[in-house]
Amino acid sequence: MAEHQNGVAKSSNGKASGAASAYAINLEIFGKRLKMLYAHWNGQNNLWGNSDVLAVATPPSSEDLRYLKSSALNIWLLGYEFPDTIIVFMKKQIHFLSSQKKVSLLEVLKEPSKEAVDAEVVMHVKAKNESGINKMDAVFQAVRSQSIANRNGTPVIGYIAKEAPEGVLLETWMGKLRNENFVLCDITNGFSDLFAVKDQAELTNVRKAAFLTSSVMKHFVVPRLEKVIDEEKKVSHSALMDDTEKVILEPARIKVKLKAENVDICYPPIFQSGGKFDLKPSASSNDENLYYDSTSVIICAIGSRYNSYCSNVARTYLIDANSMQGKTYEALLKAHEAAISALKPGNKVSASYQAAMSVVEKDTPELVQNMTKSAGTGIGLEFRESGLIINAKNDRILKPGMVFNVSIGFQNLQAETKDPKTQNFSMMLSDTVIIGEKNSDVVTSTSSKAVKDVAYSFNEDDDEEEEEKPKIKSQSNSSKTLSSKATLRSDNQNMSKEELRRQHQAELARQKNEETARRLAGGGSGNGENRGPSKNSGELITYKSVNDLPSPRELMIQIDQKNEAVLLPVYGSMIPFHVATVKSVSSQQDSHRTCYIRIIFNVPGTAFNPHDSNSIKFQNSIYMKEISFRSKDPRHISEVVQQIKTLRRQVASRESEKAERATLVTQAKLQLAGPKSKPIRLSDLWIRPPFGGRGRKLTGGLEAHTNGFRYSTSRPDERVDVMFNNIKHAFFQPAEREMITLLHFHLHNHIMVGNKKVKDVQFYIEVMDVVQTLGGGKRSAYDPDEIEEEQRERDRKNKINMDFQNFVNRVNDLWGQPQFKSLDLDFDQPLRELGFHGVPHKASAFIVPTSSCLVELVETPCVVITLSEIEIVNLERVGLGQKNFDMTIVFKDFKRDVLRIDSIPSTSLDGIKEWLDTTDLKYYESRLNLNWRPILKTITEDPDKFIEDGGWEFLNMEVSDSDSEKSEESDQGYEPSDVQTDSGSEEEDDESESLVESEDDEEEDTEEDSEEEMGKTWEELEREASNADREKEDESDSEEERKRRKMKAFGKARVPNKRNSGATSSIPKRHKLR
Repeated sequence: MAEHQNGVAKSSNGKASGAASAYAINLEIFGKRLKMLYAHWNGQNNLWGNSDVLAVATPPSSEDLRYLKSSALNIWLLGYEFPDTIIVFMKKQIHFLSSQKKVSLLEVLKEPSKEAVDAEVVMHVKAKNESGINKMDAVFQAVRSQSIANRNGTPVIGYIAKEAPEGVLLETWMGKLRNENFVLCDITNGFSDLFAVKDQAELTNVRKAAFLTSSVMKHFVVPRLEKVIDEEKKVSHSALMDDTEKVILEPARIKVKLKAENVDICYPPIFQSGGKFDLKPSASSNDENLYYDSTSVIICAIGSRYNSYCSNVARTYLIDANSMQGKTYEALLKAHEAAISALKPGNKVSASYQAAMSVVEKDTPELVQNMTKSAGTGIGLEFRESGLIINAKNDRILKPGMVFNVSIGFQNLQAETKDPKTQNFSMMLSDTVIIGEKNSDVVTSTSSKAVKDVAYSFNEDDDEEEEEKPKIKSQSNSSKTLSSKATLRSDNQNMSKEELRRQHQAELARQKNEETARRLAGGGSGNGENRGPSKNSGELITYKSVNDLPSPRELMIQIDQKNEAVLLPVYGSMIPFHVATVKSVSSQQDSHRTCYIRIIFNVPGTAFNPHDSNSIKFQNSIYMKEISFRSKDPRHISEVVQQIKTLRRQVASRESEKAERATLVTQAKLQLAGPKSKPIRLSDLWIRPPFGGRGRKLTGGLEAHTNGFRYSTSRPDERVDVMFNNIKHAFFQPAEREMITLLHFHLHNHIMVGNKKVKDVQFYIEVMDVVQTLGGGKRSAYDPDEIEEEQRERDRKNKINMDFQNFVNRVNDLWGQPQFKSLDLDFDQPLRELGFHGVPHKASAFIVPTSSCLVELVETPCVVITLSEIEIVNLERVGLGQKNFDMTIVFKDFKRDVLRIDSIPSTSLDGIKEWLDTTDLKYYESRLNLNWRPILKTITEDPDKFIEDGGWEFLNMEVSDSDSEKSEESDQGYEPSDVQTDSGSEEEDDESESLVESEDDEEEDTEEDSEEEMGKTWEELEREASNADREKEDESDSEEERKRRKMKAFGKARVPNKRNSGATSSIPKRHKLR
């Protein structure tokens, strides 16, 4: 049976019947290529040895990996390999000698052969236990008959001389062929030239194979090597070979959507290190462990096939390379690029090798003797196409459609190192290149070979470690940061590490004070957010004229939904009020079933609505503050109250959305992907914040188009466009310990999601059910159903993470295009190992750094802090015996409120300090919480004094400790006189609670004061009575109790002294904390 090497090709004229129906020969391709074969044979007969007959014998199948011209012809012409089959091409006949099953599959070739080259197909069936001699005699008789008819004399039969016969059939055939009175010639060159130029279908197969090869190198081999080196594991070259081969044969493992049955390896993957290198294609991976000490060189080469078409890529990775190794690699890279650039239509094949050699002779002549004797070969159905070797002697002309494996290396080089395993090294680079109409196309370029992506530096010199903080650099732009073996230090070295951190922080303090001084001297504290007055509302008009008023049915309160009016009966007339003028409405019922409705209006000139246009326009008018009605119909009163509240809420929501949209920055229009370029899509996503409305929430799809993303659901009004140039940060967080996998976009300018104005948009999928069914008996840990359910959950999580990763990779490739380079976009992934728990808002969350931000993306509201916008970080409540501490982040824009992260476990302190120091962020420590609003106000009001007093050094706890000790005695007798008792304040439940008053409390107090001025509701009157009772109780408190409450409201926050502050004192100036 024919081996299924090329996938199932659908036939345009139907399939073979019977047992062979699983295999279908593409008759259209067969006819086209058969015509090419005969045209080449007749047109360039010298390459075919002037043969009259072409005899191709394909040996039986073998488990060994081999490349044969006969097998290549089968696949090229028929789409499958037909082992143990003989094909004889004559001018007017084509003979097939094979088993019954294969012959039944080949029966469909008769008609297309006649149409293509006017040749009759003759089938010869070899019985199972026969040698086929009788059938061979029939073939030879047909050959002699053709020769007699053409009067050619002795027939010339071409065959593939280099392929030794295997099996009974081929050995018998070769024996009879040599015994007959025929002239034999080699036709290898004819097939090499025929296969050299590929058509579009072949090039598509090469591109798919190259994509798989480069993806395996980029997404599996490189991360695997990094992990092995990072964790200092001992892994053999052969183990790496086996793992890589499995990934090639299962493309889904690296999210490559190619059918596994169409994929194979070109050769077993090659991994070499430790001084033993072989740059020949026949090299193999030995059983020695991967060697990655300083000045090590690692060579990785992998090749994969798709539909039997080959591709190849090889990379050299440098570990702590010395100058000689770095110079050698740069020369190799330059020579490799020169060889690829010379592969242009019309050039000779030798021009590629000469271009590479010229670069080496010019830049590094000492490496000429170490350079490989060829720069690669042609590649396709065979890994090495013999007629297309790139060397100095090949004068064949390059044509569009040719494919080359450009492979250059330096071998047997010597490095000046003490380690015998790194003294001898070699380097090699290989890429698969397609010759285009004008230039060459490197189809394996996804796997980078740039110096910054292949050279890793882990260890610093010992002297540098003692003098300055060692910085572990990875010149790879991989998403993972490699750890250095230099970080594994002894305890004594850990002590010096803390000292180095202090020195680095001192230098950061100096730089930060200079930077702050320059910024303040340059005019202000940065670009603050727009905090101007809110947009004035338009004039509130219910009816344009009296005639538009609805005719009153009864003198009862009515609600006009259409005109957004409340009609109130006043002295026998219905007076309209726009619902926006209503501040609140309430109802109450007494014991006699009499209902009262009370309506309080917005009154101009108060703090509640100071900028309303109506207030300014009609300042001298008389306004109604509140009105009450009595009714005997409780049901009607209840309906009125509900209708007013509903209408007021709708109008407020509409006006708010209108005001929000008025402040939006105009975005570019989304350019949808064309019909030829299908957009990158991720389906079944939820969005945060969700769309408004009370209907059932729906999932949607996220698509990446030409210049932005579009998220949409099945509802036409639920659509969000996120433009690429509006994205400030993009994050991808796979689910590990969380319940969701998410993509998060932090934007430069706000956009509208439904009726919400947002700067953060998130798309996510729940990887498992958040709600878990309770009840039922306790299940055993060995319950098969329980184990199966857990496995399904793991599989679902892994699949979702893989889908998201594939989407992210494809979008990153899109952002890598030249038109998006200026945006500097890339999906950032949180570094979980640096994360810590804290309370940024009201709930505890896991906060993690990324390469450019500090984020918390799971709990809402999300936290995204750009590291470059941070001025300093103050770690508060740091001291002995404290289980938690707080982190205050001060931004470069002093008009922006500081961000506090409370209740961080003290066990995370050292890790946070190390991370802050590594990212060059200056941090301070204090024992108390500070009230930052007056501190920042003092700085902005008098920046010169702030700089003169040492800038941020007033936060330095070590410097101020001595002053605190001197003033301790006077502190004991000091009692602040400006602290007023807050009789309404609640006692603190926890002494470690923040001393800074929250903004929410301030806003609530302001709102209460304004409401008292404008009219009190029933609830407010009751609250006043309770407060009055509490004040009476407070009057009976002792003097000591009042003093205790005063001191409890007082905090020891230090602020920079203002200019001309008066008499000096040893006591640090204290700022009153609310």
